[in-house]
Amino acid sequence: MPQASIPIPARIVRKPGVCGGEPTVEKTRIPVRSIVVQWQLSGDLETVRGAFPQLDLPAIKAALAFYEAHRAEIDRLIEESEAFAYSAD
Repeated sequence: MPQASIPIPARIVRKPGVCGGEPTVEKTRIPVRSIVVQWQLSGDLETVRGAFPQLDLPAIKAALAFYEAHRAEIDRLIEESEAFAYSAD
């Protein structure tokens, strides 16, 4: 039996030429992983919004919903990003 695919929240897109095809908030270059990291650090939507003032709360909530549906993928992207950042030292 085919497995039902989980729909991407409406405001999250993947474009090959934007952030390497990572999921981003539509009409921005803000990756879902960046929003998730900020959420993990603060646990507060208003703090996340302060870090990304160009996003409204529905966009932030869409990114977090995408994370919940694709946790393994986003966690991997976060790990890869952090490994790359620390390898520059």
